[in-house]
Amino acid sequence: MTMVGLLGRQREGETLDRLVATVRSGSSSVLVLRGEAGIGKTALLRHLHDTAGGVRVARAAGVESEMELAFGGLHQLCAPFLDRLDRLPAPQRDALATAFGLAAGTPPDRFLVGLAVLSLLAEVSAERPLICLVDDAQWLDRVSAQTLTFVARRLLAEPIGLVLAVRSHSADASTDKELSVLPQLEVGRLSDADARALLDSVMGRMDRRVRDRIVAESQGNPLALLELPRGLTPAELAGGFGRPDARPLAGQIEQSFLRRVGALPPETQRLLLIAAAEPVGDVTLLTRAAERLGVDVSAASAAEAAGLITLGTRVRFHHPLVRSAAYRAAEPRDRQAVHRALAEATDPGSDPDRRAWHRAHATVGADEDVAAELERSAGRAQARGGVAAAAAFLARSAELSPDAVRRGERALAAARATYRAGGFDAALELLDAAELSPLDDRGLASSHLLRGQIVFASRSAGAALPLLLEAARRLEPIDPGLARETYRDALYASFTAGRLPTGAQVADVARAALAAPPGPAAEPPLLLDGGATIVTEGYAAGVPMLRDGLSQLGVSELSGEAALGWLPFACRMAHNVWEFDSWSVLSARLVDMAREVGALSVLPSALLLRLSNRVFAGEFGAAESLVAESAAIGEATGSRFFAQYGALVLEPWRGREEATREVVDAITRDRALRGEGKVLTATQWAEAVLYNGLGRYEQAYAAAERGAGNPQELGLSTWSTAELVEAAARSGRPDRAAAAAGRLDELARAAGTDWALGTSACARAQISEGTAAEQLYREAIERLGRTEVRVLLARARLLYGEWLRREGRRVDAREQLSGAFEALSRMGAEAFAERARRELQATGETVRPRAVAPVASVLTAQEAQIARLAGAGLTNPEIGAQLFLSPHTVEWHLRKVFAKLGIASRKQIRASLPEGMAATA
Repeated sequence: MTMVGLLGRQREGETLDRLVATVRSGSSSVLVLRGEAGIGKTALLRHLHDTAGGVRVARAAGVESEMELAFGGLHQLCAPFLDRLDRLPAPQRDALATAFGLAAGTPPDRFLVGLAVLSLLAEVSAERPLICLVDDAQWLDRVSAQTLTFVARRLLAEPIGLVLAVRSHSADASTDKELSVLPQLEVGRLSDADARALLDSVMGRMDRRVRDRIVAESQGNPLALLELPRGLTPAELAGGFGRPDARPLAGQIEQSFLRRVGALPPETQRLLLIAAAEPVGDVTLLTRAAERLGVDVSAASAAEAAGLITLGTRVRFHHPLVRSAAYRAAEPRDRQAVHRALAEATDPGSDPDRRAWHRAHATVGADEDVAAELERSAGRAQARGGVAAAAAFLARSAELSPDAVRRGERALAAARATYRAGGFDAALELLDAAELSPLDDRGLASSHLLRGQIVFASRSAGAALPLLLEAARRLEPIDPGLARETYRDALYASFTAGRLPTGAQVADVARAALAAPPGPAAEPPLLLDGGATIVTEGYAAGVPMLRDGLSQLGVSELSGEAALGWLPFACRMAHNVWEFDSWSVLSARLVDMAREVGALSVLPSALLLRLSNRVFAGEFGAAESLVAESAAIGEATGSRFFAQYGALVLEPWRGREEATREVVDAITRDRALRGEGKVLTATQWAEAVLYNGLGRYEQAYAAAERGAGNPQELGLSTWSTAELVEAAARSGRPDRAAAAAGRLDELARAAGTDWALGTSACARAQISEGTAAEQLYREAIERLGRTEVRVLLARARLLYGEWLRREGRRVDAREQLSGAFEALSRMGAEAFAERARRELQATGETVRPRAVAPVASVLTAQEAQIARLAGAGLTNPEIGAQLFLSPHTVEWHLRKVFAKLGIASRKQIRASLPEGMAATA
C-alpha cells in the first residue's frame, strides 16, 4: 500500500503499510490516528480500506449524537459477524447477545462483553486476516470505547488490525483517556510545498501571493485548504483572505461550512437539519420525518451539488463538521421541531430508545411523560449492561421531571448508574443534585450508601468508612437486611483500612453493628456479630461466634450476589481466627464464583484472599499464577493495585529483595492509600519476612516492630508479631521477643486450632532453653504437620535445626535442616532455603544450592499461568476466558511453553511443573 493521491503522507503510509504487513503475517497490530479536525484521518482510513488487499475490512464510526446509546459503535463493527455468535462459549455469547439487544438477560459485565468481542473477532480472523477501522472514535459511546480499548490491549497472536481515528483534544475526556493507552500516531500538518501542490490541484492557477496567504492561514490542514477558499470571489481572496481571526482552525473550517449551508435554499437547509439530527443515516426515516415537516426529499439535490451530502442507500455527510454546521445553523425552535418529527417517525416498537432521545431533545421545560419514557429507556440500557447510557437517560429524565421527589429519585438512580460505569466524579455531582431534592428516608440512606461505595472505589477504605457507617444507621429502620450488609461492608472497610488518624474507627463500627436489628433469616448473623465482638469484647469472646458463623456459611444456601457479598468477609474472619481449612474452602469458592459470573468488581480481591492462602500452604507457584491473573485483570481494567498487593504477599517469601522493595515503594507512593494503617502494616510485615529470610535481623526487627504496633488490626499485624519474635530473639532482645510470644500465645489459646497453637509453640520455643525449648519445637512441628500450612512447618523445622546446631547436636540438626531445605527449596522460598543450606554446611554436611526450577527460570509469569491451567486440564477457550485472552493467543503461548520445557504435548505439562505450581488455585 502506498499513499498515492495523498500528498505529504509518506510517514503515515509507511506506518499503515507495516500494520497491514503485520496482520497479513498472522500477528496483531493496533494504532490510534490522532489529529485535529480536517487533518486527513478519514482519508487515511479510506485509503487503507481501498488498498489493503488480502484482508477483510470492517468499519464503524462514532456519531456525536449517538454517544448516549450503549454499544452503538461496537454493534456497527460487529454486526457483519453476528452469524458466528453461536461459535462463542455460552457465557460470552449470551453477554454479547444481551448487550446488543438480541436476547434478554441479566446485565453482562462489560469485561465479559469485551472478551466476547475479542473471541468473535478472533473467530472471523481465523478465516481471513481482519482489519477494523473506526472513524471519529472520540464520539463513540463510552462503553464501546472501553470495550475496544480492552480488545486492543488483549490482541497478540491473532491476524487482526485495529485502527481508530480520534480528534485531538476531543470534548469527551473519558473516551480520550480510554484511547490514550494505545499506540498513537499523530497525523501532522502538510508542509508548505505539499499544501501548495494540493491547493493548485483543486483551485487551478491563481495569484502566487494569494495562494501563499491561503497556505499560511490554513496551517497545513488539508480540509482547510480545500474548504476555506470555497464561495469566496477572487477579489475577496486578493483583498485579504481570512481576515485576522482568533478562532481555532476547526472553528474557521466549520464557519466555512456554515457559509455554504447558509447559501442553500431554505428547504434544503431544513432537510440537512433533519439529516444532521438523525445520525443513523436511514433514508426511509429521513423521508418520513421530512414529510411530517412538509419538506420534499428532492431538496437534497442542492446540498449534493454543493458537495455537502450524499443520498444513496444511506445518508452520508462529506465531513462530520458539515453535520455540526447544519445543526448549529438552525434556530433552537427549528431543532426542536425536527427532533419532534424524528420521534414521531421512529418506530416505538423497534427503536424506543432513539425515539425517547429525540423526544427529550424536542422538549422544552419539564415533561413527566418524556421523563418517564427516558426512565424506561434507562432500564433497557441497564438490562444490556449499558450503564453509561442508562446514566445519561436517567440524568436527562431527572432534568425533565416536574415533580421534585421524582427528580431526586431519578438523579439518585442516575448517580448509581454513573458510578457503575466508573464515572466517580460525575456520580458525586449527581448525588449532590439528588440531595437538593426532597428525598425520603430511604432515598437519603441510599444516597449515603452510594457515596460511601463511590469513595471506597475511587479513594480508600478509610475515607469511605464514616459514609458507610452513616448509611447503615439510616437504613436500620427502613431495611434491616440492607443495613446489616452495610455494617458488614463498613466493618470490612475498617479492617481493610486499619488504624486511621481521625474519624470513625473499627470500634465505632463494631458497636453500631452489634446494636443493629437482626437481618433476614438467610443471613449468616454470627459472622458479623463475631467479627464485631472481637473488637468490642476481645478476641476470646468473638472467636466461638466466628467459628460457628464459618461453619454456618459453609453449609448455607447463599448464592449469587449475597454469597459474593459475604464470602470476602468470611475469608478474612477465617484468617483472623486461624481456621485454615475454612479459609481454603471459602476462598476457592469465592474465586470460582467470581470467575463464573464474571464479577470483576469482586474477583481481584478474591484472588488476593486466595493467593495469601496458597502462600501459607507453600504453593508459591499457584500463588504466582494468581498474581499473574490479577495482573491480567489489572491490565484489562486499568488498575495495577491488586497485582502489586499480590506481589507484596509473595515476593518476601521468595527472598527477592529488589522485587520486594519495588512493590513496597509502589504501594507506599499510592496517594489514595496514604494514612491507611493496614497498608503500612502490610509493607512492614513484608520487609520483616524478607529480612528474616535473609538473616538480616536488625532490619527485620525494625520492620516487625512497626508492623506489630497495632494488634487490633489482626491479620498481618499478628503475623508481624510472629516475625518480631524471631527478629528480636536473633538480634539480642529477649524481653521484646518474650512479650511478642506472649501476645501470640494469648491469641492462639483463644483460637485453639493446630495452626494457632503450633505457631505459638514455635514462638515460645525461640525464647526458651534446654528441654523446654525442644519440647516446644517438637510440639510446633507436630501441630503444624497436621495442617496445610506447610510454609510455617518448614520454617519451624529450620528454626529447630538451627537451635540443635547451636546446641552442638549436629546429627539431629541435619535431619531437621535437610527436611527444611528440601521443603523450602521445593516451594521456592529461596532466602529461607539458603539459610537452611548454610546451617547444614555448618554441621559438616555438603549441600549445593538447588537449581532454580526450570519453570521459574524460563517461563514468563503469563506462560507459567497458562501452563498451570493447561496442566490442570482446562481447554484453550477456558484458559482464555479466565485470563482475558483469545484461544488462539493461548495456543501461541502454549507453543512457547512446549519449546521452553522441551515437551511435545499438553499431557506432559503437569509432570514438567514444580509441585506448587501444578496445584489447583
